[in-house]
Amino acid sequence: MPTLDRRTALKALLAATGLAATPGLAACGSGAAGSDAKSVTFGSNYSDAVPRQAIAAVLDGFKAKSGLGLSINTKDHETFQQQINNYLQGHPDDVYTWFAGYRMRFFAAKGLATDISDLWGQLGDNYTAAQREASTGDDGKQYFVPFYSYPWALFYSKSTWSKHGYQVPKTFDELIALGTRMRADGLVALAAGQSNGWPQLGTFDQLNFRTNGYEFHKSLMAGKEDWKGAKVRAVFDNWKRLLPLYQDNALGRKWEEAAQGVLAGTSGMMLIGSQQIGQQFAKKLDDLDFFAFPEIDPSFGTDTVEAPIDGFMLSRKAANLDGGRKLLAYLSTPEAQLTYLKSDPTSIAASSKVDEGGYNELQRKCVEFVRNAKHITQFLDRDTDPGFAGDAMTNGINSFLQKPNEVDSVLSGIAEQAKSIFAK
Repeated sequence: MPTLDRRTALKALLAATGLAATPGLAACGSGAAGSDAKSVTFGSNYSDAVPRQAIAAVLDGFKAKSGLGLSINTKDHETFQQQINNYLQGHPDDVYTWFAGYRMRFFAAKGLATDISDLWGQLGDNYTAAQREASTGDDGKQYFVPFYSYPWALFYSKSTWSKHGYQVPKTFDELIALGTRMRADGLVALAAGQSNGWPQLGTFDQLNFRTNGYEFHKSLMAGKEDWKGAKVRAVFDNWKRLLPLYQDNALGRKWEEAAQGVLAGTSGMMLIGSQQIGQQFAKKLDDLDFFAFPEIDPSFGTDTVEAPIDGFMLSRKAANLDGGRKLLAYLSTPEAQLTYLKSDPTSIAASSKVDEGGYNELQRKCVEFVRNAKHITQFLDRDTDPGFAGDAMTNGINSFLQKPNEVDSVLSGIAEQAKSIFAK
C-alpha cells in the first residue's frame, strides 16, 4: 500500500538526479507492432528479487504448456504505478499486472482494458461470487483475473492470548471491553504504526463497512456520498471509542515496529494484513492467528472483508489478444498460483480449486475467511482515486489521530478535496 508521499518523493528524487527522462514503462512497453501470434508480452510490477523470480517461474510454466514465446517487461513497483496511464495509452504489453476493485474499474471505464467476460465463462468456477464482483467493471463486464490475495483482520499471538485467557470478540462492544482488559493487564491493546502513511486507512475501511455496509463504502470511495454526512460522522464517532486502546504515538511509529510488539507479547492485537504481519512472524507463523473485525450494525454483520487481490488484465491495445487470453487462463489455474506462492507463505491463491494440502494453518484460515465473504474490499488506496487516498484521506486521518475532537474540521477538509478530485 504505497502512499502518495512516497510516490511524490520518488518523482522528486528522479528529477533531482536527472533520471526523470529515463525511458520508463510507457516507453519500454514491448507490446508494439513487432509482436506476433507465437509470442505474448507481459508487463510486470513484480520487481523485488523474490516475487520477480516467482513470477518468472510461473511464466516458464505457461511457455512449457502453451508452446508460445513470452517476453517480460519488468518495472519497479512504484514506477509502474506512476506511469501506467501513459503506458496503457501508448504501446502496452498484452497482459499486465494490476489490482482488483476501483483501480481495475478506472482503466476499464477509460477503454484501456479488454472485456474478458467470455473468458470468465470458462474460468469463473475457479472463483467466488465476491471475487467476480471485485473483477467486474462499472458496465457489468469482467476485466480482471485474480491471482492471489491476503486478508486484513485483527491479528494476535496465540501464546499471548492463551496466557491471559482472552476470547475472540463478536461485537464492537466486546472488542472495546477486551481492549480495556488488555490495558489493565499491562499490554498495549491495539498496536499501531502510522508513520508509513497508509496503515490506518485500513481501520477506516473496517469501521465504515461495519457501520454503513459494503454498498455505501463502495459508493463513498467512488466520491458519490457526502463526507460531511451523518453516516461518515458515525464512523469517526466509533473510531473515537477505539482510540483509548491505541498504542501511544502511532504517527511516529512504523507498522513494522508496531507488529513487533504483537510478536513480543507486549501488544494484544493489531489491525493489519496477513502479508505484512506475517513477515514479522516468519519464524513463528504457527503462533499467529486472527479474527474478523467485529460486528457493529447487525444488519451488515461481518459479511464484508478486506482482502486486496493482485492479478492481471488484458490491454485494449494487445498485439496478441488470443495469446493474452491463453496467458490469463493459465494464470487462473491452481498450478500457476501455487507456483508463485512457494515464495509467500502468508498469502493465498485466488483460485478455489487449489489443493490446500500444502498450506500452513494461517493460509487455510485465510482461505475460509475470504471464501465465506459476501463482499471483498481491496484496501482504501486501491478502492478509490489514488490522489484522494494519498492526500485527502491520509492527511485527514492523521489530523484526526492528532486531534480527535476536531472531527468536523477533518471531515470538511476531506469533503472539499473529494469534491475537487471526483469532479474531474
